[in-house]
Amino acid sequence: MIKKAVIPAAGSGTRFLPLTKAQPKEMLPIVDSPTIQYVIEEALQAQINDLLIITGRSKRAIEDHFDRSFELEQQLKEKGDLKLLERIQQIANLTNIHYIRQKEQKGLGDAISYAEQHVYQEPFAVLLGDSVISAEESCIGQLIKLYQRFGASILAVEEVPPDKVHRYGIIKGQKIADDLYLLEDLIEKPKPNEAPSNLAIAGRYIFTPNIFEFLKKTPKGKGDEIQLTDAIKLMAKKHAFYAFKFKGKRYDIGNKLEFLKTNIEFALDRADFRDEILKFLQETLDKHQKAVENRQ
Repeated sequence: MIKKAVIPAAGSGTRFLPLTKAQPKEMLPIVDSPTIQYVIEEALQAQINDLLIITGRSKRAIEDHFDRSFELEQQLKEKGDLKLLERIQQIANLTNIHYIRQKEQKGLGDAISYAEQHVYQEPFAVLLGDSVISAEESCIGQLIKLYQRFGASILAVEEVPPDKVHRYGIIKGQKIADDLYLLEDLIEKPKPNEAPSNLAIAGRYIFTPNIFEFLKKTPKGKGDEIQLTDAIKLMAKKHAFYAFKFKGKRYDIGNKLEFLKTNIEFALDRADFRDEILKFLQETLDKHQKAVENRQ
């Protein structure tokens, strides 16, 4: 059984500047909860309750969010807002969260290497914070089931349009069952005519502990960083490594436009926002349509 999860959260979030100048990108809100909270809740849904978050400089807000805030709790008690008080306390009591700081930003592979002592020769999950996944059964839970069957490392993939393969790591794999592939190669952000498939890595992994052996062997790549995909490629040459097309929807919040779309879609899923958001969107569309007609 997978008992531990690692959540890398040390990146600088340059694609969201200036918003992330003084705020971790993992704390950017989706409606009324920070992005990283959705990721943690996915791990909890899969019965993982030992989490290690890899942080970096200026990431203190993440720790503060999942800690107790006695002053705030007292204010809510005095105001009689017991429902909100209960929610705030639930966040602080979600699970056991540990933190370690990546001292230099040397890439995702380097960040994950900081987890070696924490996972201590156990298989573990990795959930990236710039992908929020909605699924009836959590995406990481789907991977855990396959790990229990094969006892090998596995990553989640999704189909993307050919014109978007250049944004992602794309796999080459041998199909061995419905939605299941034996990994043969990975290409990071290929040109459409160079992509071996349209199956993109979706930011969810189960690793056996020997991933650390290959992270140590991985030379620095683009940006003088240790790339996780390079370590996986090395590992797949020595050990069986699988890719699974998960059931669910991934919200890629790695860029501003997709982040805005995600907020709208999540708001529409909320009964307390849906009607007003739909009304606002319709009014806005009508207004813009009239403006276009007037210009013509």
